[in-house]
Amino acid sequence: MRIMAVDFGDSRTGLAVCDKSEFLASPLTVIHEKNFDRCLEKTAEYARQENIEEIVVGFPKNMNNTVGERAEKCSLFGNKLEEMTGIKVIMWDERCTTVSAHQYLNETNVRGKKRKNVVDAVAAVIILESYMGYRKNTVLKNG
Repeated sequence: MRIMAVDFGDSRTGLAVCDKSEFLASPLTVIHEKNFDRCLEKTAEYARQENIEEIVVGFPKNMNNTVGERAEKCSLFGNKLEEMTGIKVIMWDERCTTVSAHQYLNETNVRGKKRKNVVDAVAAVIILESYMGYRKNTVLKNG
């Protein structure tokens, strides 16, 4: 199944996709858009172009498992994206993915402006890999 992950942000939104076999997650792009509705439209367009069958939107719960303002905004984004595309949207716990993305970029020595341009797509890859692991170990294994 072709799945797209979204790391929604106020100014940059990272997108990642996987191959049909759900083996490999790859960064797709970073949408530089501050307008909520335009970001939705651009995300929906990528989903159509990539023949996406399911969308996973990062859901940034607080560390104490509560839902804050950021998570509520991501949930609204996910709901509107599902309405707009007709594609099933799953909210996926993304705590610490941006931190993990920064650690990965530190290890690969990506710095400065280049880092700022890719960190959100790398975070989307991490979200997608986490979701694919879940599917592999539960959903697909159990039929």
